[in-house]
Parts: sequence; C-alpha cells; structure tokens
Amino acid sequence: MKKIFSLILATGFAVSALAQETVYPAKAYKGLLFIKNGIVHTGTGEVIEGATIQVRDGKIEKIAKDLPIPADDVKVFDVKGKHVYPGLILANSILGLSEISAVRATADFKELGEFNPSIRSIVAYNSDSKVINTLRSNGILLASVDPQGGLISGSSSVVQLDAWNWEDAVYKMDNAIHLNMPELMNRPNPYAEFLGLTTPPGDPLKRGLEQLGRIKAFFKEAKAYAAETNHSATNLRYEAVKGLFNKSQKLFVHCDIVREMLIAVDFAREFGMDVVLVGASESFQIAPLLKANNIAVILGQMHSLPTSADDDVDQPYKTPAVLQNAGVLFAINDDDGNTRSRNLAFNAGTAAAYGLTKEQALQAITLNAAKILGIADKAGSLEPGKDANIVISEGDILDMRSSVITLAFIQGRQLDLTDKHKQLNERYMLKYGLK
Repeated sequence: MKKIFSLILATGFAVSALAQETVYPAKAYKGLLFIKNGIVHTGTGEVIEGATIQVRDGKIEKIAKDLPIPADDVKVFDVKGKHVYPGLILANSILGLSEISAVRATADFKELGEFNPSIRSIVAYNSDSKVINTLRSNGILLASVDPQGGLISGSSSVVQLDAWNWEDAVYKMDNAIHLNMPELMNRPNPYAEFLGLTTPPGDPLKRGLEQLGRIKAFFKEAKAYAAETNHSATNLRYEAVKGLFNKSQKLFVHCDIVREMLIAVDFAREFGMDVVLVGASESFQIAPLLKANNIAVILGQMHSLPTSADDDVDQPYKTPAVLQNAGVLFAINDDDGNTRSRNLAFNAGTAAAYGLTKEQALQAITLNAAKILGIADKAGSLEPGKDANIVISEGDILDMRSSVITLAFIQGRQLDLTDKHKQLNERYMLKYGLK
C-alpha cells in the first residue's frame, strides 16, 4: 500500500526529546521515493513549480511535472508549496576537526612544521561532532574538511554529513592540497598585545619571499619526482602531491591581497596546476585575469569588513556579483568561528541583495562549490543520475526569516534533523512554561 507522508507528519515524528547521541545515521533506502508538488530549484538556474522528483536507490531518476506515481509500496512526500533545493555544500571548513576552540584537546586541524603535504585531514574527522547536526538543520549536507597551519598544510577531503565514522563519511578523498601563501606585506595584528602574540623579527616582506622560494623549490622537486617512473626510495611528501601534476588534485591557495593572488596565478602557469583561491577578498580587482587563467575562487566570510580601508564598506557583499559578471567560477563560504558555518545560505542571500540573482546565489553554495571540489558528477544540483541530496524548506532558503528546513535527504536517506540547538530550545521553553 502506498505510504504518503506530508511535511507535517514527517516533522511530527522527530525525536526531539531524545539526546543527540541517539540520532543515528539513516539506513540506505532501497526502492522508489517521490517528492511531489514542490517548487524545485535545480541548482542549475532552473525553477520548476509543482514538480515531482523520482528517486530510485538513492539516485535521482526523473524530475518533471505530473510524473505518474505507482500504487505499490513506495514512499511519497507531498511538499506542496514548499521549496526543494540541492543539499548545500560548505566548500572550506574545519568541521569535525575542532569542537570547542578554547579546548585544545578538541582541536585537531593544525600540525607543527611548515611543510606537511602528507597530512590527511580526513583521518582526524569526527563524525560525532555536535556541530554537524546544526549544519544539517540549515540545509548543509556536504562539506570540505580542510587542514590548516604551516605553509603546506596537507590534503582535504569532502564528506557527507550522515555517517558513523570518517570511512563512511568520505564523499571524495584527498581532493586538494592546501597552501597558505606567505604574507607579502606588513600587516601588524592590532590585537597582538592583547592576545599575547609576538611578531617575528625582521622584514616581513623579505621573510615572505624566502618562504615563497622554499615553496617553489619544493614543488619543482615534487614535479621531478612525479615524472620519474622508478624511485630508489619513497618520499611521502612528494607522493602526497603527485595528483597536482596530473590534475587529479587541486591546489587550494589561501590568500587575500592582490599581490599574493598574482603569485598563485603564476603557480598555475609554471607548474600546470588547477589552482583555487581561498579567501580571495580582493579578487574583485583582478576578476578578468582569474577568468583568463581559469582560476576558481572560494570566498571567505562575507559578513565582514573589507581587507583594505580604501574599499567600499560593503565590498565583500558586492564581490560575488563582480566575479559572476566576469565569468569566474566561485563559491560562497561561511568560515565565521561564531556561526560555525550555519549562516552559509544567508551569506548567499546577502550576495543576492547585492547583484546576484537568487538562483545564481544558490549555485554559489551548490553546483559551483561541487565543481570546485570535483564532485559535480554526483552532487550540487537536482538532475537525473546524481545523488539524491535534497533539502526542503518552508520558504526561501536564502532568507533567514522564511528558511525553515523540514526535510533533508542524503543519497536518498531521510535525515533526523534533531540537533543540540533544538534540544536546548525545548529544554528552556519547558523550564519557563512556554511549552
């Protein structure tokens, strides 16, 4: 007999009274599943009203209006009037690597030393992090887990946010190597004295150029190593970056100012690498150059002041539109340590208020991010053949006033959207007689 689930029924069965530790990863769903009558935002720029999505064994099979639904034992979710989106993608994060920033024992995202290309962030990923469920409740279903620290930090991997352990979570393994561009200008930290930080002695520009020389020497040696067919000894550092030279990996360069981004462009030319700029707050100044060199961008925290005091105060909000108009592939991110990435969709919403269309802003946190992370063949949009990573919202997911996530699926598995925030809300509503 057909099982029909309305949105109200689906959310009514939430086990919000239980502890988050009882929220288990969903079992794989085998068979047919239908999501009907939704306003479907495909993530490709297309919006289909009153559409039905047909999912078979975790993969999207069809999307169309008036799809016939068989009368046998299938799951049907009637989401009439609701908005249906691809699962949002967090393109740069330390999710699962840091739980409480002030507690050192819960932070495992940074390694000692300057050159650590063989460090793999995925093996430190904690799939039981309480932060993860709060992201799912905001529509984020996939995330890139990235290492930090040193000059070359190591490799990142993409995870799906419904897993027992890191092996289950892996969506794409070791897809990028992370390089922290040396600072090439004197930018003293105004809070250094308050935080007890010491500034290294000497000229910061000279020090940055010396570090840059060592980075280039490393990549030249690594490229020569990758070109050899037989090695007398295995070099783990060089082995870790071999994918950069056959383009099975990308080089994520963390930098903000123009002169640092120009060096990243030079890296792409000299070594033939696929380069992605992370942060890139001044990328609006060289957008045509980035387009000409096929350099992608992952923008950092948009709700912040501009890098330069001479820039417009709202420049971070306008930068996505500049990159869009120049044809640069870019993703919007949320790396604010306070929001812990929950505001990803609302950052995109801000960009939509400053020059992007709503669908372009959605692409910046779905399909564009998937292309940059190398997972666009199976994620980032609602298209036949892709994984059924789907989010349903009562309203516009980019608008914090109307975005209420009521259903979510990863690879066709319906997620339990219980999280710590909802539990605390219930606790104190009950305490003060508001429930």
